[in-house]
Amino acid sequence: MRPWTPPVSSALLAVSVRQLLADHALGLEWRLVAGVQGLDRPITHPRIQKSGLALVGHVHGLVPTRVQVLGETEISYVEGLEQSAQAGAAAHLFSQTPSLVVVTRGVTPPPAFVAEADRRGTPLVVVDQRSSICIAALHTVLDEHLAPRSRIHGVLVDIFEVGVLLTGKSGIGKSECALELVMRGHRLVADDVVECDYRPPGMIFGEPAAALRHYMEVRGLGILNIKDLYGVTSVRDRKRVDLVVELELWDPEAEYDRIGVEDHHEEILNVAVRKVRLPVQPGRNMSSIIEIAARAELLRRAGHHPAKEFIDRIDTQAESRPMPTARLADESSAPPPVHSVESVRFTSLLSAMRTGAGEAALRGGGPGRVAPGEVDLGDDETSTSGTSTSGTSGAQGER
Repeated sequence: MRPWTPPVSSALLAVSVRQLLADHALGLEWRLVAGVQGLDRPITHPRIQKSGLALVGHVHGLVPTRVQVLGETEISYVEGLEQSAQAGAAAHLFSQTPSLVVVTRGVTPPPAFVAEADRRGTPLVVVDQRSSICIAALHTVLDEHLAPRSRIHGVLVDIFEVGVLLTGKSGIGKSECALELVMRGHRLVADDVVECDYRPPGMIFGEPAAALRHYMEVRGLGILNIKDLYGVTSVRDRKRVDLVVELELWDPEAEYDRIGVEDHHEEILNVAVRKVRLPVQPGRNMSSIIEIAARAELLRRAGHHPAKEFIDRIDTQAESRPMPTARLADESSAPPPVHSVESVRFTSLLSAMRTGAGEAALRGGGPGRVAPGEVDLGDDETSTSGTSTSGTSGAQGER
């Protein structure tokens, strides 16, 4: 996203000194002491200028169409000068034909300043408040009068304190979505025409056109007064634009964001506002989707980015997964192990030794009792000799 640059149109706006002083929002106690003939001079810059250096003749950088403020420091410096030096300081300042010169803290300006202001036709105003309060009030009122403005076709709704600007072609369903959101407890700001203005530092505010305030047009129903239908809590006069939701008809050939990692923006008065595109299709509850978009914007403000967190989780799991070990080409088809006759006999002999039945066989005697399931190690010769031995013993006993 490129750096923000001030709107070019701000230099084309102007407010007269008369309009500025007549604005009740200014809230300052002021009196005009000189230069009544210059009340129609234009002010084109929303920021004031301190004119201390101009009093000593350094007028480079002084902008005549900005309000010049003389505070306690500047006036005390002038009061310490001789009469001729005071006249010279006044001549340096008023020779630039400033639109308005303001003296703060209720201090009466030196006579040389009053005379020079009348001669040049420059309004000279004394304000009772101190410099910081005076400057803040002037900035607030000048921002209101000199703010760059733009008119946008759309609907502005306050959803969970998130200003959502619905845009799209006429008839796409912007007003219907806004009406559903109002029925859910959210607040309508403007329908059909949104008057946008810039406020420093880099904020866009929207409000309805004066003739359309609190009204909404719904095809088939006509003009509705939302405030009368749902009460004073269903409308709002002004809201900052935090999110742009563009509604468009579903296009099977178009590519829509399905993860949400990349952020898209729309420029309004040179300010980049985050933007999402939502395809409209029968069966999609657009008001619910828009409400969820506002909730997601709240999460982003709190530092949570669900899509990036999801990608990070996938990457972490992929890095922590162990590498697979080497396996046979077809492990399931490997043949079972082959046991020889000698290995079977050796295993049976060990089992017989554990039970004591194989001791006789080891001493060359007759075969011991073979436990069930064990293999008899005796061969034909051992069995024959055992039988003959038993027969001889029986014959000796008869004798």
